[in-house]
Amino acid sequence: NAIYGYDTVAYFTEGKAVKGNKKITHEWRGALWHCANEEHKALFVGNPEKYAPQYGGYCAYAMSDGRLVGIDEDAFTIIDGKLYLNYSMSVMKEWRSNMEQFIKEADGHYPNLVDL
Repeated sequence: NAIYGYDTVAYFTEGKAVKGNKKITHEWRGALWHCANEEHKALFVGNPEKYAPQYGGYCAYAMSDGRLVGIDEDAFTIIDGKLYLNYSMSVMKEWRSNMEQFIKEADGHYPNLVDL
């Protein structure tokens, strides 16, 4: 399940992590995405690239160092309309201290770490 079954659209519409409904799902890029409601599912199906987290849902801070690390669904930041997830709240604080640089570094590592 993508991002541990949390609703990726809710980060944008509700500004918080919301557990998805196991009965409201959509398969995209080989993962099963859970949505909290049919409205969120319709938004995601209509434009998954807009709502999906950056770096395949891995921790953005770790990605800036070339590592694939899981996330705490509550540790997130939306910048320029993009969702970035982090390993923990403390890592999120570090991430936010220099996001522009970390994004640049992570953008360079991500294509080499996954099969895009």
